Formats: sequence, structure tokens, C-alpha cells
Amino acid sequence: MRFIHTIRQNWFSNLPSDVLAGIVVALALIPEAIGFSIIAGVDPRVGLYASVVIAMVISFAGGRPAMISAATAATAVLFGTLVREHGLQYLLAATILAGIIQILAGWLRVGLLMRFVSRSVMTGFVNALAILIFMAQLPELIGVTAQTYVMVAAGLAIIYLVPRLTTMVPSPLICILILTGIALASGMDVRTVSDLGELPNALPMLLLPDVPFNLETLWIILPTSIAVGAVGLLESLLTASIVDDMTDTRSDKNRESVGQGIANIASGFFGGMAGCAMIGQSVINVRSGGRTRLSTFVAGAFLLFLLLALGEWVGLIPMPALVAIMVMVSISTFNWRSLGELRHHPRRSSVVMLATVATVVGTHNLALGVGVGVLLSGIFFAWKVSQILRVSSTLSTDASARHYRIEGQVFFASAEALLDAFDFAEPLERVRIDLREAHIWDLTGVATIDKIVVKFRQAGAAVEVEGLNEASATIMDKFAVHDQPDAMDKVLGH
Repeated sequence: MRFIHTIRQNWFSNLPSDVLAGIVVALALIPEAIGFSIIAGVDPRVGLYASVVIAMVISFAGGRPAMISAATAATAVLFGTLVREHGLQYLLAATILAGIIQILAGWLRVGLLMRFVSRSVMTGFVNALAILIFMAQLPELIGVTAQTYVMVAAGLAIIYLVPRLTTMVPSPLICILILTGIALASGMDVRTVSDLGELPNALPMLLLPDVPFNLETLWIILPTSIAVGAVGLLESLLTASIVDDMTDTRSDKNRESVGQGIANIASGFFGGMAGCAMIGQSVINVRSGGRTRLSTFVAGAFLLFLLLALGEWVGLIPMPALVAIMVMVSISTFNWRSLGELRHHPRRSSVVMLATVATVVGTHNLALGVGVGVLLSGIFFAWKVSQILRVSSTLSTDASARHYRIEGQVFFASAEALLDAFDFAEPLERVRIDLREAHIWDLTGVATIDKIVVKFRQAGAAVEVEGLNEASATIMDKFAVHDQPDAMDKVLGH
């Protein structure tokens, strides 16, 4: 009974909305998959097959219901050089290896690393993706006829106004149907989906990549596979967190990592390239009412149905309809409130957010942008914590002994300030260092305490260290050297 309840909850608890949302996503996936295939330098069928296979497999294997995974620009751009130098078959082999790497990452619980991505980095990631989604529509808005602009404007009006009348049918689907009807009836001069490339008319076939199975092949594909696996996981886990917030639910990040790997392996064996979660299509799915795994499965299955049974009709969909949908996605994805928060949030948090946006938009590299944001967050945090350090002291009545009290965090960023707080030239017989209100975090902190003790002893004072908490005492007992016979040589490098 519990198994049946779980199946019903994960697949059929939101049936009508999930089916309609999946249909909308399937239509939106077509131009994206074709465009990403062009970026990778391969036939449009490679991206379309990848989107079908990945979406259907991840609906079963993934850890985030209602999230859409398919061929993406983030992974496509990494295949360009490999395809130019070695061809499509090596792309398929690299896709399979990237999937294996992602499965290993999931087993190693890499999803736990998401706790190190700050809210500022997340906001910057979301805003950057919104900007990139909008920028991707510019080729369809530059150098086109006036009718195109009218159609895009009409599409946006339909998308935003229809929900005021009814929410039974997703407004993006209504937008596609109405604009396609208008374009066919009027014969107006606008680009259509068929103008992007040939659509497949047969099922993807299970195959092995036609490459030599030897170490030479491994060394050729390994760098690309590692990059694709890392970028794919990063974008998928960040997108999962965004969908978590949108739906007020939690996801299994480690299962998602393994699921992405399984989906990419399947994609490679069916002639598709690697992909990952898509924030734009995931937002479309959630905004259209998708909530369960069924919406993701329908997106992949209906995309396959469209390509095989309705390929000619799909090719007639005007691009302005799909551009209007993606513009809506970019507008709804961007965190507009973050612009006003720039004046009120701490300056360091704003710098992290803006740096993440600038790096992602400037390089079109999501991993690099998030890496910069996480690095800056770490630096700013370490600097802030290093300021939580206070050293006070009292001198005995006979001026022969001094009692130092250290309060705060002792680690690599605060070590220099701690060392500067002591006067080693003062003539003393005894020095007591009280660490009751301090915590020693790393080897640099241990080495600093060692240096303080040795310097005082070198000046002729007897030194006593007291008040270590359990964690600090453990690391000091293991790595401190100031009580060893040759401590001066070890600490001072003599």
C-alpha cells in the first residue's frame, strides 16, 4: 500500500496540470535542442534525441520531481572542440563517460557541497541565467520583419493576460496555438521551427560509439567528460534548489546526481549528447502547473511524439511564439527584488552577487561564475570571522608575569593579527596564555600558538597554555611542537 501511495503521489497526484505542462515544455524544447546542437557542431537530431532520452530517463531516476533535464547550452559549448577534432562518435563516448563520472559523484554525496553555495551566489546564478536566456533570443529579434515584433508582442500579451481569464490551460500553450493559427492563415513572413534545421523522423537507435576502446581514446575524451560532468551537476543541483524554493518542497541532491549520470549514459547510447537540468524549461513547467515526475516524462514523450507524428506541423510553429515564451521565462526567472536589495544588503553580499552575474554573462560559463562567487564568499567570510579576535592582558603587581586572554577564532586569516598582539620584548619571568574563549581551527592556528610559546621561551619566560576546549586540545595534542625538545628549531626554522 505504501508503494502504491508513493507512486500515486510522485506520478498521478496532479494529472491534468502535469500533462498540459509537459506538452508546453516539449514545444519549448525543440528550438532550444536544435540551437544547442548547432553550438556543439552536430546534426540537430543529436540534441533532439538527447532531450527526449534525458527527460524520460530522469523522470524515473532523478531526485527532483517536475524539474526538466535535456540538452543544454552549458554542456553543448564544451563539446565544440572535441567534435571538430575527432567527430560525433567521440562526443557520444564522452557523454557516456560524463554520465559515469556523475554517478560516482552522486555516490560520493557531492550534493552536500550545495551547502557551501551562499544565497548571494544563488541569486547571481539565477539572474545570470535569466540574462543569458534573454540574450539567446536576440538572434530572433535582430534584423527581422516588423511582423515578427508584432507577433512577439501578441504572444507576450496572451501569456500574461490569459491567466486572468482562466488557468485551466497553460497560457504558453495557448500562445503557441493562436500564433501558429495566425501565421498559417495570414501567410506572414516570420521564421518557423523548420527554418532551424531538419527534424528527425525515426526513433533513436541503441548503439555503441564507434571509437577504439583503448587508453588513447580515454585520454582524448576524459578532459571533456570531466568538464561536462562537473558543469552538468552544478547546473542541475542549483536548478534543483531553485525548483525547491518555487514549489516549497525538498529534493534529493545525491539521487539527482546519480540520475543525471544515468540519463546521460542512456543519451550517449541512443545517439544524443550530454545534458543537464534546464532552468528555463523547469520554470515553464512549474509556472504551467507541473509538480510531479509525470510532467517531466510527458515533456520527453510528447517531444518524441511531435517529432515522429507531427514533425511537419511542428515545423510550422512560428519562432515569435517560442521567443515570447522564453522572454516570459527570463522575466520571471530574474530576481527583480535583488536590484532593490543592493542598497540594503551588506556590500560584500552584493559584490558576490554582481561578480557571479558578470562572470557568467561575460564567459557564458556557469561553473566559472559560480566558482568565482563561492570563492569570494569564502574570502569575505574568512575575513569577517578573522575580525572576531580579541587579545587582552594583565600584568602582575611585581611586573614579572603577564596573563594573556585570547577571545575569538584562531585560524589562517587571524594568525598574523594574533601574533602581532603579543610583546615578546617585554622582560617577563612567566607568561600565562588563556584560551578558554578561543577556538583553534587549523594547522596555521596551531603553528601560531607554537610560535608565541617558543618566542616567549626564547626570551627567557616560562609559558603556560591553558583553557583549551576539547576540539582545540585535540588538534594541539596532535600537531603542536612547542613542548618537544627541538621546538625552537621546528618552529623558527633554525
